[in-house]
Amino acid sequence: MADEHAQAPEAIEAAARADILRIGQFLHQKSLVAASDGNISVRLPGGRILATPTSMSKGLMTDADLVVTDLEGRKLEGTRNPSSEMAMHLLIYQLRPEINGVVHAHPPAATGFAAAGIPLNQALLAEVVLALGCIPLAAYGTTGTPELSATLRPLIPHYDAILMANHGVVCYGEDVWKAYFKMETVEHFARIALVTHLLGRQNLLGREEVDKLLIARQRYEGVTSAAALSPTCPVVAEAPQLPAAASPPALNFANGKRRW
Repeated sequence: MADEHAQAPEAIEAAARADILRIGQFLHQKSLVAASDGNISVRLPGGRILATPTSMSKGLMTDADLVVTDLEGRKLEGTRNPSSEMAMHLLIYQLRPEINGVVHAHPPAATGFAAAGIPLNQALLAEVVLALGCIPLAAYGTTGTPELSATLRPLIPHYDAILMANHGVVCYGEDVWKAYFKMETVEHFARIALVTHLLGRQNLLGREEVDKLLIARQRYEGVTSAAALSPTCPVVAEAPQLPAAASPPALNFANGKRRW
């Protein structure tokens, strides 16, 4: 017997369009993108993908600006062209059948780590281990070319959020809101991690505690991957650490003047 509560494809698409527009506004308002950066997509019934167009601010989009493609990237509907990074979205949908939403953005702190070649892979926050397991760093690939997808391919099956070297971040989930909230988590974590780097000290969780979190993660709502099964990710307290950053010189405020 068919599910009486199943939504019609038209209703699903209408809801997806509203979700993309709202998330685009959030990305813009929270400065997770600038200018026409970033892209968002949703998997629709029937092998169709609803996505944001190329070269347009995510905060200014209307329903008429959205584009529908097939799983090969061919445009089916819309007056604008799909993003040049659409292949990245299609690869995620291909490799992760349970994924129905993808968000790509350039959040400043997280992208700073990506540009510095530093993955967000340390076990600093229990909530991040639970939510994302580990956030690896993909090698650099030229945007709009097959290189970009090739660098992500080995990581997509195992992680729900990936730093893209010298580029940005991509997150994905069972629905587009879960993908977006993972983006918020990545940027929030990056800001906290940055503070620990500025302070010159990271107090990491130990292996035993991380193992407990990874077991609990299997029951954590919103988790869609087997991330962090590798014994080296996330990096734990017992793992060999890089030398701590040198502490900054003390500040001297004598006579109301700041001196190094």
